[in-house]
Amino acid sequence: MTFADEFPASPPGRPLWLITLADLALLLVGFFVLLQANQQLDRKALISGLRAGFGAAPAKSAADPLPVAAAGIFNFAAGSAVLPSSPDSLLAWAREAARDPRVSLRVTASVDGSSADVDPATRSAAVLAADRARAVAAALATVAPGRLVIVTADRPSRRQVVVTLSFTGDTM
Repeated sequence: MTFADEFPASPPGRPLWLITLADLALLLVGFFVLLQANQQLDRKALISGLRAGFGAAPAKSAADPLPVAAAGIFNFAAGSAVLPSSPDSLLAWAREAARDPRVSLRVTASVDGSSADVDPATRSAAVLAADRARAVAAALATVAPGRLVIVTADRPSRRQVVVTLSFTGDTM
């Protein structure tokens, strides 16, 4: 056996590096097609899916946004989610505050903890607090659509709904 038999000459044609370059170019085109096809998806969901696919740890959740100012509606009737007064001053405050697109409004409702301050249908204080928050959020819906967060207080307080202006920073 000779050297020529063991290592035959390569046939004439394209160099190997050119084929590898074409493979890389096709992968790059495929990646751009994937990005273009996923333009309408939620970016956070896409990123978390990519992280999960590669076995990376999930992203740390952001801390609560920095509260800047607050206003509210106070003195709800016991067991009622009906607004005790006109929300016009709250709306004016929220409209002025929400002009900045980097802020959000957090609507926090609470009950006083008494046995009379519960939802009449369910006898639940949490449901009554959520109803109060929804009543105020409905009034604020036109002010900052998509930037309202509704929560209920985790412990008894006053019969109130507090709207907190929070700096959330630039959005993606």
